[in-house]
Amino acid sequence: MKLHNMSPAEGAVTKSVRKGRGTASGLGKTSGRGQKGQNARKSGGVRLGFEGGQTPLLRRLPKRGFTNIFKKDYAIVNVGDLNFVEEGTVIDQEFLFENRVIGKIGKDGLKVLGNGELTKAITIKASKFTNTAKEKIEKIGGKVEVL
Repeated sequence: MKLHNMSPAEGAVTKSVRKGRGTASGLGKTSGRGQKGQNARKSGGVRLGFEGGQTPLLRRLPKRGFTNIFKKDYAIVNVGDLNFVEEGTVIDQEFLFENRVIGKIGKDGLKVLGNGELTKAITIKASKFTNTAKEKIEKIGGKVEVL
């Protein structure tokens, strides 16, 4: 095979359609836009969601819900998920994110929940702890630090 023998795959290259280049092309004169009307004009057509003057569906449907401006955004982890570390390790939000235990860094910090069992004494730095999480960590000899 040489460079002058090479050609693109069958169907990979299509010839461009040249509109408005005579009636024989099939797309001459009006270039496939029909006769007159809004869609025949250069900037013709209607905007997205326009229903011909009828009140659009989006405006006919009622509004629902609201956004709570006081909502807290925590990254959440259970104490049962922390057994992968060695004993005596200091754990914070960045450490958990680097080790892919949590998927995001919470805007308001880390919240530790009490689901699961903890087997190693570790130090955990977080913004919030549930009572059961605090009890399980301290029962095994670990430390809880509220940031």
